[in-house]
Order: sequence, then C-alpha cells, then structure tokens
Amino acid sequence: MKSIFQHQAATDNMSFVVKEYYQPHFTSPFHFHDSYELILIAKSYGKLYAGNKVLNFNDGEVYLFGPGFAHCFYNEQSFIKSGEIAHAIVIFFKEDFLGREFFSKGELAKVWELLSKADRGIQLQANDLIRSFFYQITGSKGLQTLILLLQLLNHLSGLKKEEITFINKTIPKLFSKDSNTNKLEAVFKYVIENFKEEVSSKDAASLACLSEAAFCRYFKRRTEKTFSQFVNHVRITHSTRLLLEQDMSIANVCFECGFGNISYFNRQFKKIMGQTPFEYRSAHAPKEADLLE
Repeated sequence: MKSIFQHQAATDNMSFVVKEYYQPHFTSPFHFHDSYELILIAKSYGKLYAGNKVLNFNDGEVYLFGPGFAHCFYNEQSFIKSGEIAHAIVIFFKEDFLGREFFSKGELAKVWELLSKADRGIQLQANDLIRSFFYQITGSKGLQTLILLLQLLNHLSGLKKEEITFINKTIPKLFSKDSNTNKLEAVFKYVIENFKEEVSSKDAASLACLSEAAFCRYFKRRTEKTFSQFVNHVRITHSTRLLLEQDMSIANVCFECGFGNISYFNRQFKKIMGQTPFEYRSAHAPKEADLLE
C-alpha cells in the first residue's frame, strides 16, 4: 500500500466530480488530492488517519478535507467480517471550479471561511437534511447537481461552532509530497491490525525498509509523535468506542485495547483525552432518558 497523490479530473464536462463507493471495505491508501474532498460515510466504521491524528469514524458522518490533506479511512476487522458493504459518497471540487473570483463574493463569505480552514481537516456534525443533499446529488444531472452542491455548502457553512470540529490544531506537515511518505501506509496498516497485541518498532521499521533507529527518527519527523505515542493514540481511540458502545468493565477495555497494565492505561487515557476512562464514560455515555426517546 502506498501514499498516493490522486488527481481528480472533471467528468462529463462537469466542473466537479461526484463518486459513490460500494465496497466490502474501503481500499483507498493513505493519500491526498489536489481538490477539496467532501465526504459522507453512509455506511461503515473504523479508524480514520487524518493528517497527524487518528480517530474513530462511523455511519452518517461528514468530513471536509482541503487540497493536500493526507488521509485514509481504514475499516476495522469487525466490520469486514460482518459482511456489510461500506458505502461513501465523495464530492471533489477545486477552489476555482466556478471561476477564480467566485468564493470572494460577499454572499459566499461563510462558505469560503469554512473552505479556508479545511487544510486542517474538518469533521462536520451532519443532520438528516445535510445527508439528504449527498443522496440527491448522486441522482441528479446538469445544473441541478450544481445547485444541490451549493445548497450543501451553504448549510455546512451555517453550522454552529460546536458542530464543526477541526481534526488538527495546525496544518499538518504530513501532507508533504516527499516520496518517502509511502513508508507510513504499511506502518499504519500494521498498527491498526495488531494494536490489540504486542506492536514493536522493530517490525514497523522492517515494513518501512529502515533500520529501527532511522525509522524512529523518520516517524517522529513525519507524524510529530514517537511510534509508541502513536500506538497509544490508536489504542486509546479504540478504547473510547468500547467505553461507550459495549457493556465492558474498564479493566476489560484496557486489555481489549492492547494495554497490559490498568494504571498505565489510565495514565495514557487521561494524558490523551484529558479525563480518566471513568470520567469519559460518565460524561459521554447515553443517559437512560436519551435511550427512551
């Protein structure tokens, strides 16, 4: 698997591209585009590598990535084994797809403000109306398709601040066109498939075709994390899903995520999430009243 720069050309004389994916699991490698990428995850879940971050992704979520923002959606084994089909709708468009001065117009100021921040990666809290625009776009033609896209961008730019999450605090260095970036894809795949077991920097270095010392320097330079920090981030990210979605004790969550020591798990969780696992579960788990609605 390689890190790939993907050029998205307009098709059928359209000024932007709409693609719908149905796959047993997502197969795109760690990559970036020369266009904006607006994504609806219609059906799927797993881990998203986005710039310098790793997070869970789920059904119904919407993401906006700017040109050059490196990312990869990677399905968990439980989804692949379920036999369900991964489904995503993706819209690609360039800053000047309607002319060089289009987004400089006053009435589009809020849309441009949103787009100008997409180089950090954005997760947008989608409602049913927003998701419906994606489905309508896939079934539309001609001018109607463009009108729907503009309506979608308008609704997204009108979301409240708390409904817009910037994935990276700053523009990640990871999107560089350095040809060696492809070394990371095999390492990410290795970690996501093995984080529940022992994960070693020696094995990761072998996948990257580097000595262990050279790999550790390279990984820290490219991701701004040590390899062990990255593995802990993947494990803690997974633990947040288990804490909210499964009736497991915190000790069982710890071991299920690859940690061998509960005290170390608690320390790492608080360091990364700012809360203890118990505090996180108490703050984020659905309340009984919510479940009855």
